[in-house]
Parts: sequence; C-alpha cells; structure tokens
Amino acid sequence: MQSPISITAIASISALGTSEDEVWQSYYTGRPLFIRKPFKTREVWISEVSSEAQESLLNLRRSSSNYKNLDRTVLLAILASKRALTKTKNLGKNVGVNIGSSRGATELFEKYHKQFLEGKGISAYTSPTTTLGNISSWVGQELGLEGVQIGHSVTCSTALHSLLNGMAWLNSNMADAFVVGGSEAALTPFTIAQMKALKLYSKSENTMACESMRFEKKRNTMVLGEAAAIAIIEKPLLNSSSAVIKGYGFATENLFHNSSISENAICFQKSMKMALKNAKLDMVDVIVMHAPGTVKGDLAEKNAIDLVFGKTLPLLTSNKWLVGHTFGASGMLSLEMAVLMLKHNHFIENPFFNNERHLPKEIKTIMINAVGFGGNAVSIIISNP
Repeated sequence: MQSPISITAIASISALGTSEDEVWQSYYTGRPLFIRKPFKTREVWISEVSSEAQESLLNLRRSSSNYKNLDRTVLLAILASKRALTKTKNLGKNVGVNIGSSRGATELFEKYHKQFLEGKGISAYTSPTTTLGNISSWVGQELGLEGVQIGHSVTCSTALHSLLNGMAWLNSNMADAFVVGGSEAALTPFTIAQMKALKLYSKSENTMACESMRFEKKRNTMVLGEAAAIAIIEKPLLNSSSAVIKGYGFATENLFHNSSISENAICFQKSMKMALKNAKLDMVDVIVMHAPGTVKGDLAEKNAIDLVFGKTLPLLTSNKWLVGHTFGASGMLSLEMAVLMLKHNHFIENPFFNNERHLPKEIKTIMINAVGFGGNAVSIIISNP
C-alpha cells in the first residue's frame, strides 16, 4: 500500500440515528430497528431513517426550489455529507466527491415511469434527476466543492468501491481530499418486489427478522433498509483522524448465477488476502462481515473467512441484523461501525453467532467486507491513528 490514508470524518443517516452518539447508542443497545409496512396483501419488515431524519429531509427539500424535484437518495446523501463536513477543518480547494448507489433514484424513477405508462406525459426533470451521477454532483453543489464529482454503482459494494476510488485519486496527487460513500433510498414497491422475486426477503413474524450471521438457517432473511453513509478521506495522517486505512483488497469471480457468489466466496478470499498483504498483517482483531441475511451469502463469506484465517478466527460481527441491508450504503455503514468500535474500544456482538475467541484488551485492527451482485468484493482494514 502507498501512503496511509486518514479517515478524517464519517457520518450516516439511517434507522440507527443521525448523530454519532445516537448511532453508537443504537449499536450498544442492540435492538433491531425494523418496522412493519404494508406491501400488497401483507406487511413486510423494513428499516427507515429516524423521525428526526425525516424532518431534516423535509426541511432540506423546502430550503431550495432546486431540491423539490430531487430523489430521496440525493437528499439523504446531502444530509450525511453535511454532517461529515462539520467534523473536519480545512480540506483544501481540490476536494473530490464519489458517492454511489446500487439502485439510484428508485422513488422518482418509479413515479415518472408510472406517469408515462398512464399516458400523463413526462416531466422535464425526469432525465436529470434520475441519472446516477446527480448524487455526487448535488452534494458537491451543496458543499461548494470544486473537485471531480463521480457517481457509480457496484451494487452492494458500491460505498467501499467509492472509498477505493478516492484513495486512488489521493495517491495520484489528483485531489487534496475526497468525500466518499453510498446512498440508498430503495424502500419502494418495485424494489421490494424484486427482492421477493429472488426469494431473498424475510418472512419472519418477529422483530429479529434479519438473521445475519445465523449460519445454520434454512431460509433467506434479508430485510431492506435505507441510509446514506459518508466518509471524508485525506492523505496526510492527522491528529484529528478518526481512523487510518491500513490495507485494502478487491476481487471478482466467475459467475455461476446472476445473484450468487461461489460456495466458498472466492472473491472474498482474494480480497481479504490482498488487504492483509497490503497491511503487512497475518491477523486482524475483528471482521465486520457483509452477511446480508441470506442462506448462501452468509455461509459463503464465513467459508471464505475460515479458509483465509484457519482455526484461529478474528472476532466476527455484522450490523444488518439491526438495520437491514442498505444496498449501496451498506459498506460505509459497516465502516462507520468499525470506526466507532475502535474509538470506544468496544466490540458489538451479533446475537446469532458465538465467537470462540476472547475479547482483546484493545481492539487495534478491523477488517470490513462488502460484496455485490457480479461477485465484486472489497475488504478494507482500518486501525486507530
């Protein structure tokens, strides 16, 4: 790995809360944050942003005539980015933005497409407000940034791929700092229907609806959530840094099915080994798993971890049992969880998995995993500054 990269700020908007203290308290309390919402003939579990965030979204939309036509995905990203920015000082002039999304402007796209099918015509705002790139561009506009503004989708590993992109720009001396992350507001009827068509959605009747890391489960338990999670990264090591990126890895694998990874998650094996090599480590203290709550997805990642680390495993945990799968934002939410565990030197347990390893006196290194459709895996290792 080249020069170490600092995470100088990180913030999120999700069911966990809107401030760092609220998010940490939600993790510490350890209660799933799911609610039931009607979907066709039955209710489904989802994870919505908090009531405070709902009010903030409404106020943001009212604050400018430009914002009344923006998708919820964009507004969430703006709110999270502004919160991250309040935690930093002078970033320099050349600050880039790379905020991605798995699905993009789902709410607006479904609305405009429905109007089109009903013969009501097309709004002039349809194209500019549903392109994926308008998340980063509107964040750049709101924050007054002058650097490059990039959008992309690498499905559920989108946010960590944004981090990789930002690191590459910094190491190439093409930017002074980068705003990176993911935003997802896909709690729409058509998106939920797609997950149901894949037979991934949880049918549980109790609040522990997403059984992320329950490796012996016999049915899929994915629950969909909405969130935006944003980090600001810089090349110099600063005293104010929240964490340092020690290593990174990424990989893909040959697909056997459009929505699956191999039984032993070859992509994760490769990405974790690359991250360990870049960090010059053989072991980490903790792994925050991707673990979406599906039978094959959870087990494949665990198999990969077993093959890479052998009998002595790091402590394993996840956050989707609390907040659901937030698609393109999920990797950055996991990174935020890792940063907070380092800060508080406190490991957040997953109730579905019993770690055999004892808690260390000090948590020093944490690996964060994410993977998306297409077998695109990313592994990031962070430590305290």
